[in-house]
Amino acid sequence: MKSLSLFIIPCSLFLGAASVAQAQVTRILSPDRLTYADVRLEDGKLSYSAGIRQVLKKDTLDVRLVEDSPLGLYTNVADFSRHLVLTESGGKTVRYDYKLWQSKQSHVDVTYAHRYFTLKTPQGQQFTVDFRVGNNNIAYRYNIPMQGETAAIVVNDEATGFRLPSGTTTFLSPQSTAMIGWKRTKPSYEEEYRPDEPMGTPSRYGQGYTFPCLFHVHEAAASVPDAWVLISETGLDGRYCGSHLSDATADGLYEIAFPMEGENNGFGSTGAQFGLPGSTPWRTITLGSSLKPIVETTVPWDVVEQLYEPNFDYRGGRSTWSWIIWQDPSIVYDDQIAFIDLAANLGWEYCLIDGGWETNIGRERMEQLFAYALKKGVHPFVWYNSNGGWNDAPQCAKQRMYSPIVRKQEMKWLHEHGVKGIKVDFFAGDKQETIKLYEQILSDANDYDIQVIFHGCTLPRGWERMYPNYVGSEAVLASENLVFNQHFDDMEGFNATLHPFCRNTVGAMEFGGTVLQKRLSRDNRRGTTRRVSDVFELGTAIAFQSAVQNFALTPMNLDEKVTPRYAIDFMRQVPTTWDETRFIDGYPGRFIVLARRHADHWFVCALNGQKQPLKVDVLLPMLAGRQVTWLDDAQGARSVTLDKRGTLKVDIPAESAIVLY
Repeated sequence: MKSLSLFIIPCSLFLGAASVAQAQVTRILSPDRLTYADVRLEDGKLSYSAGIRQVLKKDTLDVRLVEDSPLGLYTNVADFSRHLVLTESGGKTVRYDYKLWQSKQSHVDVTYAHRYFTLKTPQGQQFTVDFRVGNNNIAYRYNIPMQGETAAIVVNDEATGFRLPSGTTTFLSPQSTAMIGWKRTKPSYEEEYRPDEPMGTPSRYGQGYTFPCLFHVHEAAASVPDAWVLISETGLDGRYCGSHLSDATADGLYEIAFPMEGENNGFGSTGAQFGLPGSTPWRTITLGSSLKPIVETTVPWDVVEQLYEPNFDYRGGRSTWSWIIWQDPSIVYDDQIAFIDLAANLGWEYCLIDGGWETNIGRERMEQLFAYALKKGVHPFVWYNSNGGWNDAPQCAKQRMYSPIVRKQEMKWLHEHGVKGIKVDFFAGDKQETIKLYEQILSDANDYDIQVIFHGCTLPRGWERMYPNYVGSEAVLASENLVFNQHFDDMEGFNATLHPFCRNTVGAMEFGGTVLQKRLSRDNRRGTTRRVSDVFELGTAIAFQSAVQNFALTPMNLDEKVTPRYAIDFMRQVPTTWDETRFIDGYPGRFIVLARRHADHWFVCALNGQKQPLKVDVLLPMLAGRQVTWLDDAQGARSVTLDKRGTLKVDIPAESAIVLY
């Protein structure tokens, strides 16, 4: 039999012939014909492979980046993984043209090739596998119709997998064991990544890996010495559980893994239950011979739909946040006044009042704070503990977000006092019970003009488009760890140059960064020590994307003895919402050169996260011949004009950066 990458049968011939011993294979090609998915039915089992195509002088070379991988579901209605017969297939070209205010690109207009395959079991139960193949992007999901009079289903597990070629290395974050960590709050997507680890290395906890998962395929073909694959999921709502990847088998197969029994304090099913007809979330694969398609992908939002209309005009912005440096003692009235004043001085839109306010400030004085903030032109965000009964996190306000009756009362109170956002923390994992809570909070908040940030939480999966008042999630080993342990300061350069390639490329990442004190304490004399430079920290305001960013500046940063004036000038101007994002150069965990556009103004960061200097040639055609402000740690701020091609040769010291705007 011919190689799968060359064995192509038109979709119209896929139909029928289940008794034929030879495999039935359909190729789906992207609009530019350079990305493909091959769907195979053989011996009653459905599988797929995927890759990119390299155009040579006389031929086109298929570069397979996902080897033959299984498809299917295990449900209480039927086993949709074996003994399958194809009954129908077809497809068309699908165009997605939409606007998205909270992400890396404000207007997206892309097309995908759509193909569906409807199959039945020996008992006659049916399901459909729905594929979308775009330029460098693939998404697929399962659609299940009513089965006679059966109108509900439980999905116990999936056969879905992703098989990577041998020799692949990985950039993965392990899924933690349930109910461990501080106050039994894990898993919360806050584990450390390991760069370029050999595929098959056991995960730290033996529970697999959280999405997104980045893979480096070495020597994929003679013309493609290196290629990249990013795997994730999108379109997750309250009708399904969140998934992750298992550890790899010996032959490189990662399987979809459902939540652990112990998540949510052991309460709730590990599977998913929904009414029929219904669908699973989309599994997504982004592929490329470079990292550009990985960083610039929009597939998490392309294939999903907005679930409700925005009731208000939601807007992103910059926010002060006392807790990140001043910690728990700052959640008092006078300190919050100081941070409201700081936001007003910087021209920022928001101020986050963190956990502990209900006890330390009280509701009556909170109303006074709200009124003071609004008078200063600053809109408050207020922190809440999500928990009902799933962990021991003690911070207040507690038990206000779990009950729908109490939640609506709370949101009404916030709305009446001009609060524009909430930050909800300490969730319980990925069970469907918990995913429903995320959706309920977002939906209710939309009724009260409230934007939502999640913290101690799962990865957002298409939520920027699905929920118009959603603005960001932590779901990463974020800035609070810089305060807690020197190890994370020592690793800040690595992490900051890793996340634009994985965690932040698939969803808003509310990191809470840009620390401009040398020591992470109230007096700037104690605590952990920042290793990366001032301009590096400024660059993270560009590299990290979230529509609302809770920056780590303090009132001390207005003192020029602590913070260079050019740094504060930049922080007054940097936006948090973007119209366009372009990857320029980089390697995960080493360096990143990234350009983002807000209206007609470009902001560029070149971050060197390594312990040694970096020389890099940078091509910025969007700034060709233009005058920009150049920031570096040696000379501060100066005005430069780029040449007519927008080329630069830059030397960046260790753990330092260059910023252009």
